[in-house]
Amino acid sequence: MKIPFPFAFLAAASLASLPAPLAAQALQPGEVEAAIPAIPGVVAGGTAWQTVWTGPMTADGMTTAPDGSILFAQEQSNAIWRLWPDGRTFVEYPYVLGAGAVSVDAQGRVLAVERGCTDPGLGGLTCSQPSRVVELGETRRVIADAFADGSSLGRLNDLHADGRGGAWFTQGALYHAAADGTVTTVATMDAFSNGVVTSPDGRTLYVTDSRTVRAFDIDSDGRPSGARVFATLSRDTQGFGGDGMAVDATGRLYVTGDAGIYVFAPDGTELGVIPAPRRTITLAFGGPDRRQLYVGAMGASTPAGVAWATPQGVRNVAMTIYRLDMEASGPR
Repeated sequence: MKIPFPFAFLAAASLASLPAPLAAQALQPGEVEAAIPAIPGVVAGGTAWQTVWTGPMTADGMTTAPDGSILFAQEQSNAIWRLWPDGRTFVEYPYVLGAGAVSVDAQGRVLAVERGCTDPGLGGLTCSQPSRVVELGETRRVIADAFADGSSLGRLNDLHADGRGGAWFTQGALYHAAADGTVTTVATMDAFSNGVVTSPDGRTLYVTDSRTVRAFDIDSDGRPSGARVFATLSRDTQGFGGDGMAVDATGRLYVTGDAGIYVFAPDGTELGVIPAPRRTITLAFGGPDRRQLYVGAMGASTPAGVAWATPQGVRNVAMTIYRLDMEASGPR
């Protein structure tokens, strides 16, 4: 069954609010106080989060567009959205079935995962369209839609463009889809994989494994080796563990966890944790100078100040996007 693009949901999915420091407004339902500690070279102490977008659908798998705007995936509306610094949003790429994550490489290629017919919140969904790794643009291209044995890729999670027309992606383990469609298993996890990203120079690959971050060396031909434990989310003693990841221009790694956003030096030393008003799951540096950190967080409130709640039996996928002014800057 073909699933139509739900245009009726698009306005509701973009209940954008003007940026306002949380320190100057009452906390919204579901938010907690988030006093920012100073992390030298990363963020100044006392900096306040700003709310830039909120809606009843997801804002997941973020990446930075070449102009410094933010692209994010929204599974429920089957679209990749663009978010500008002033809070405006627009559907940049429609008809991305079950959009779960998006990544832009240095050549400007836009890659995404289509989760197909795998949303667990749609129990009555029946269709035959598989999950896929795709390239978006004027001409769309399916990079991969099956493993070598012909089996489904399953419910795809996150991805990161490899700069060669393919992508690293996660779905329980860590995989790679080459530009020619060849899919290989890079590594299995002790728990499960989630976020995936490379260092600014492209020589190190990072992936989360619950409360552990694993690293791999990438050679000049794009082959990974040297698997090792890079860091541990020290304050996440229970719960989901690591999710989305990003790097800054100096190679520091940022990982969303239950305790907040962990910041690690290139050698794996934990530099600190940035608390957030809600549980963050994705992040990216944005703005013209890449000195603003955008994070997508679980939960949202309506313009009337009421916590968003979905009907009984349906997943609550409402999210909020926050922004934080940084001393660090993202790669360009």
